[in-house]
Amino acid sequence: MEHKQMTASGGIVYYWVDRAGMNSDCIVFTHGVTADHTMFEKQVRFFSGKYTLILWDVPLHGLSRPYHGFSYRDTADILYSILRKEKIEKAVLVGMSMGGYPSQHFGALYPEMVSGLVALDTTPLGVRYYSKSDLWWLRQAAPMAKWFPDEILRKSMAWSVSQTKYAYQKMMAMLKPLSKADIIEQMEIAYTYFTLENKDVSFKFPVLILVGEKDSTGKVKAYCKAWAEQTGYPLHFIKGAKHFANGDNPEQVNREIDSFVNRLRKEEGKS
Repeated sequence: MEHKQMTASGGIVYYWVDRAGMNSDCIVFTHGVTADHTMFEKQVRFFSGKYTLILWDVPLHGLSRPYHGFSYRDTADILYSILRKEKIEKAVLVGMSMGGYPSQHFGALYPEMVSGLVALDTTPLGVRYYSKSDLWWLRQAAPMAKWFPDEILRKSMAWSVSQTKYAYQKMMAMLKPLSKADIIEQMEIAYTYFTLENKDVSFKFPVLILVGEKDSTGKVKAYCKAWAEQTGYPLHFIKGAKHFANGDNPEQVNREIDSFVNRLRKEEGKS
């Protein structure tokens, strides 16, 4: 993959591009909190050469640190700039956990650039989905994490999202470059700005919701079920997977994404 960077208002943002030809469809992968673009390595191996792939380290994460003035609106605008720079007119967005929020904000701001959205173990934007107590508990995640000793915090975070040895080791590897203070900062800012920027949205492009059948992170499964019920979006459960579903069961996740993109191609009249 070609490693690139761009200068944004709060710092340098790093991203990676794997091109599959001038007319190939583009998939943009956006990772979760305390992770980085490498959490999609199983997807890159599967889709490389078939679609143009763009992965990035969201501001405050991976190589895109330090970063000042984080907001989800800013991440959406950065993604817009990346796509324009790479001359991508339209893309399928895959947002994992926190990565679903830049993806949804982008979809709300730039719908003409979105072919479809795969919501992977994430939750919906929309005021109606979250009670006051839900939002209060969300804001407690970072303060509670401060009480854990460093090593226990990392292991508990990795085990809580992973069912398989691969997913656990991958999560631990992504956490390794971070100090405990970095982990707390990423959690605090990501969750705080979700509550500050949450809003009702309506998408005209297709949405597919994927969630690990064993996902026990917060109320993610409950939110995904409510999202599907409210909108009619298809909801598919990933067998044997926890929150890091694309690491626990990459085979099913890859098939789901591939089938979704192929359906979009047919609907858009592409061969």
